[in-house]
Amino acid sequence: MLYIFMGPSCTGKSTVVEKLRELREIEVFSGKDYLRMAKGENEAWGLFYEKLAKAAHQTDGSQPPVVYVITEKDQLARVAPLEGAYKVKFTASLDTIKSRFAKRMRGHLPPPVEAMLERQYADWEGVQGDMTVDTTEDGDALDLARSILRP
Repeated sequence: MLYIFMGPSCTGKSTVVEKLRELREIEVFSGKDYLRMAKGENEAWGLFYEKLAKAAHQTDGSQPPVVYVITEKDQLARVAPLEGAYKVKFTASLDTIKSRFAKRMRGHLPPPVEAMLERQYADWEGVQGDMTVDTTEDGDALDLARSILRP
């Protein structure tokens, strides 16, 4: 099984990944982790894409699911042709995202970072997934992880 976790920063993607790891063995990649697969970017992407395609078509449970975590929308376009992936869009209110990110930065959100978050938020508006998760209200991440495993 292939899960694509997508959405802006600080919407809960990594938190849910950690809960999924508590429930079962999974293989996780995020952003440009695929670059470690080969020396050149094109070769690395080709190998990674093959791995994702294999995971998307593997439905008998004989291999651990693969989770690809995407924060930048341009990465989503690269996996769009994959059939069989279960896409989970994570979202939260912009104020919630800013508040969460500020905590990562010891309470201060510099204007360039705030602008980056606003751009990311706007980029993801209108993107649809097989499932959409709004984490504005902090809920139980373990329950959410369980619900994702049962699409």
